[in-house]
Amino acid sequence: MVLTIRGYALGVEGFSPDKSVVFKTLGEVELKLHIFNPEGHQATDKRRAIVFFFGGGWLGGSTSQFYPHCEHLASRGMVAISAEYRVQGTHKTTPRECVKDGKSAVRWIRQHAGVLGVDPAKVLAGGGSAGGHVAAATGTTTAIEEAGDDLAVSSVPVALVLFNPVFDNGPGGYGHDLVKEYWKEISPMHNISEATPPTVVFLGSKDKHITVATAKEYKRLMEENGGRCDLHIYEDQAHGFFNYANQAFYRKTIADMDQFLVSLGYL
Repeated sequence: MVLTIRGYALGVEGFSPDKSVVFKTLGEVELKLHIFNPEGHQATDKRRAIVFFFGGGWLGGSTSQFYPHCEHLASRGMVAISAEYRVQGTHKTTPRECVKDGKSAVRWIRQHAGVLGVDPAKVLAGGGSAGGHVAAATGTTTAIEEAGDDLAVSSVPVALVLFNPVFDNGPGGYGHDLVKEYWKEISPMHNISEATPPTVVFLGSKDKHITVATAKEYKRLMEENGGRCDLHIYEDQAHGFFNYANQAFYRKTIADMDQFLVSLGYL
């Protein structure tokens, strides 16, 4: 089942980050953040920042998937970042390592806020599909951490921007067979609390992998815990509908993303 969503993590050409930096080294593996800065940005600034995680079923994917989103948000004044993380196809890892890397990325941005020109108190996260899972897990799960990370630095973003995210890993949920030994630790839906950040979710009504019922239940649980979850359902759209190649829905989801961020004071 996981293999079926890999093709939705589309690489995009024609966008280039302003710089790339290594945020995590594990043996010979170096993971990078690809950063888009607002025009005239300086290290002395204190900008809002957002880090995106690509989709690909925890198997593969491309950071360039979210380059268009990053360039757009940089044009609106945010420092926007697309993060690498370990995946099974390249690194022989599991979804647990994906979450560890996502948390490390958020922490690294906060720890290096003075160099990046961002406000450490205003770091957001987003992602699509399995990358949406990684982003959601940074804001919900507490039992999965990278050894050596400074746990005194929070990995919880101040808001989440999720495109057809995998957020139910329970029995019957997406990817359960991959994580069945630790699904309660890694499933965002099963770790929602009063501390879960305000969240916006974009989902197609014909998504075969993430159902509308799942998204509605996530929203219900968020609100039951006193949180905010804005859910946008796009009629007749399948998984991955939001990608840059689908210009009509890329633009629609971008507009709805902006509205959410404006409502929180981050744009």
